[in-house]
Amino acid sequence: MITKEQKVAMVAELTEAIREASSLYFVDFTGMTVAEDKAFRAELLSKGVKMKVAKNTLILRALADIGGYEPVDAKKLFGQTGVIFGSSDPIAPAKVIRQFFEKGAKPSLKAAVVEGQVYDGSQLKVVSELPTREDLIAGIVGSIHAPISGIVGSINAVMRDVASLIEEVAKKQAA
Repeated sequence: MITKEQKVAMVAELTEAIREASSLYFVDFTGMTVAEDKAFRAELLSKGVKMKVAKNTLILRALADIGGYEPVDAKKLFGQTGVIFGSSDPIAPAKVIRQFFEKGAKPSLKAAVVEGQVYDGSQLKVVSELPTREDLIAGIVGSIHAPISGIVGSINAVMRDVASLIEEVAKKQAA
């Protein structure tokens, strides 16, 4: 039995972790073997991601304390729930969950909150295929770089044409 002080401490710990997270994933890990659970947690840890198991009422209380998480359906949080806190890469946990799900392991996604957007558990594939922040930045830089390289290429082509024209004129004058 958990004492009231322990519950308060757990809610405070969850609240702090939620505030620091860029994404939250609520997973059901019922049916996972101990080996699968250890491998799952190790993979999450390798991506710099933390997972905390808590009572659903405590998770909901922590979400309510912070506010802004009302769209998370309380009906989805039943049974055993693990909360995965995404940090620098908010999509990394979804990729790990999907990888284990495709291997036949049991973690299933109940819901996810990625940068304020709430996703239903059935949208795991959609979430895991979202581009990371680094991918978006690379795309923007590539888009900016493309016109610049086109301009440079055009200038080089004009200079090459002018050089060819001067060379032809010089040949004609020499002849």
